Amino acid sequence: MIAKILEIFRSIQGEGKYAGLPQVFVRFFGCNMHCVWCDTPASIGDGKRNYQEIKGEELLRQVDALYEGCHSVSITGGEPLLQKDFLKSFCRALKLFKKKVYLDTNGTLPAALKEIIKDVDIIAMDIKLPSSTKQRAYWHEHKEFLRIARRKEVFIKTVISLDTHANEVLKAAQLVAAIDPGILFVLQPNYLDLKKGAVDRCVEYQKSCAKILKDVRILTQVHKFMKLR
Repeated sequence: MIAKILEIFRSIQGEGKYAGLPQVFVRFFGCNMHCVWCDTPASIGDGKRNYQEIKGEELLRQVDALYEGCHSVSITGGEPLLQKDFLKSFCRALKLFKKKVYLDTNGTLPAALKEIIKDVDIIAMDIKLPSSTKQRAYWHEHKEFLRIARRKEVFIKTVISLDTHANEVLKAAQLVAAIDPGILFVLQPNYLDLKKGAVDRCVEYQKSCAKILKDVRILTQVHKFMKLR
């Protein structure tokens, strides 16, 4: 099978629970959302559509050449689950070669996750708040997605911008608490709003979320400060 891949590279994970650890990143092209603050617009088709079409065997070869000393392979995008048929065989192959699979996803495609979850180790799941993304709400999809994702290790991250509504943050926390209040919940200030008050918003929201969740953290995108991909 052939996948649409934007880039393959080695770097450190810059977000969430595993920030700072080395990974091989495989960035899949295409997304079913168009968040206003998207930090990888090339992956959703903004600008040049310069993705590569790569066969699974070649993609595995390139990953293997970069993998030594890495914690895992980050399957990211865009939204990688749009290419679930390719991922079914690719993730299985990664597991056969003793490589840990880290899926970074917008958490809106539960049916696709269900098809590949047996070969995924860690799921970094977004909860997309409509006041922040300027997209429609995905509460039902997020709920179903998390129910499937919790079969493996999963943590949540949600981007907080100056437009984020407090009631939506609380609704996201309640959604997680209803499934498992022990799941890590990361409030990630929008990098473009860091100096405009987004961190203060996160501090405020952390207090309310911590009343119903056991582990609520404020973590920014550390790779941005290091000027890494």
